[in-house]
Parts: sequence; C-alpha cells; structure tokens
Amino acid sequence: MTTVNVRYMVDAVDAAVTFYTHHFGFEVLCQAGDAFADVARGDLRLLLSGPKSSAGRPMSDGERPRPGGWNRIHFVVDDLEGEVDRLAQAGLKPRNDVVSGPGGSQVLFADPSGNLLELFQPAGK
Repeated sequence: MTTVNVRYMVDAVDAAVTFYTHHFGFEVLCQAGDAFADVARGDLRLLLSGPKSSAGRPMSDGERPRPGGWNRIHFVVDDLEGEVDRLAQAGLKPRNDVVSGPGGSQVLFADPSGNLLELFQPAGK
C-alpha cells in the first residue's frame, strides 16, 4: 500500500509526539526540536508542524496556519468501547459521547493542539 501523508499544525511538537506515540501507537521517524516531527503508524505518516516550522510561516496575506478544525484522521477499531476505556484509563477524555448510526459508532478525541482523531467501529462488529 502507498503511504498516506497528513500534516497537522500543532502548538507544541513535543506534546503532540507524546500524544500520538503513547496513546495511538505511532513511532517517531524524525524530530527537529520544537519545530517539526514525523511520526508513522502503518501506512499513515503524520507530519506534526509547530509554529517554528516552515509550514507554520504566515501566508502572503498575513494569516498564520493553526491547529484545529473538523478534518481528522479516522481509525477503524474492532471494540470502540474497549478503546474508549483504554484511553480514559490513560487520562484522555473523548471530545463527544459515542454517536451511533446505520454505518456504525464513532467518537472523537482531540490532541493537545485541538486536532481531531475519530475512532470508528463499523456496524455489526
């Protein structure tokens, strides 16, 4: 499979690296101090760019890239309740209650900068 690259703007690179490696099984590929880190989980490469990174530089109109929004990475899990419990034991709090629909159930978690991750369990699992 081809590696998928996603860039997340983060407020603090070290906090983001800890969040993704300790709670979601990413491994650090490289880190450039507090400016940037490259972490991966399987075929997903997550580029964590802090305010000091080149990706954090202001646009020509002066607007600065920042974390947050509703776009998110999406992990399919076999046991949503078990994952929520595991993360709660590690001190993480879901952004919302579990939502269920015809396709399955989902819940959101926010990283230290407010970027979202969705855990999704398909219906029937």
